[in-house]
Amino acid sequence: MTALLNLDSIVAGYGAGDILKGVDLNVSEGDVTCLIGPNGAGKSTVLKAVSGLLRPKTGRVLFCGDDVTGLGPKAKLLRGIVHVPQDRSLFPAMTVWDNLLMAGYLKRDTKALKSRIDTVAGLFPIVVQRRTAHAGSLSGGEQKQVELARTLLFDPKLILLDEPSIGLDPKSRRLVFEAVGQLAADGRTVLLVEQNARSGLAASDRGVVLEAGMVRLTGTGQALLADPEVARLYLGAAARPVTTTTTPGGTE
Repeated sequence: MTALLNLDSIVAGYGAGDILKGVDLNVSEGDVTCLIGPNGAGKSTVLKAVSGLLRPKTGRVLFCGDDVTGLGPKAKLLRGIVHVPQDRSLFPAMTVWDNLLMAGYLKRDTKALKSRIDTVAGLFPIVVQRRTAHAGSLSGGEQKQVELARTLLFDPKLILLDEPSIGLDPKSRRLVFEAVGQLAADGRTVLLVEQNARSGLAASDRGVVLEAGMVRLTGTGQALLADPEVARLYLGAAARPVTTTTTPGGTE
């Protein structure tokens, strides 16, 4: 697969402290890639370095083969990189439909926007089914679905998801990971940070273990789920037997 995103020896942090200490990472086009690791490993910092919220001190961020290291969030958004933060970003007093349309203000081609809205509504029916409901009345999982639907109006090439299932009950978590599968089915490339490592890896083509600001291990999501050492350190249990499973990118 062609690498859509390349991180080359990224060093980044806040003030005098470095959180990332030479991160090398490739994200293949069309893949769902999950970053896992302990708190403080730098997972969310990786997403900020990619989206432009944090400028790396050294190293390069390559997107579609272009060096975008020094670009800010808006410039990267216009290039097709969308960052969905950990905190919910909907306007609770606005309707679901109005929240969706907020992403359309950057689109000047109304015909293209109408086409994107129709496509998004097909992938995420909730935006039509609950269109008149206030966003704040939806469950956490439903709100996250609307957030993900809204990102697709930008027609992004890369979607960065930071802890999409945090604070959600099991049913809502299932809705979120089903939504990630829908993004993959729509041909989007996803870089996902997930504290619930088992669920994140199960929903991903590739997994990356980040520790102390460096990449320690990479592999398919299923292979990392089956690795006893990964299970002991990051999954909170012994590795479970892995059966043949259909992932967003195919069968592993």
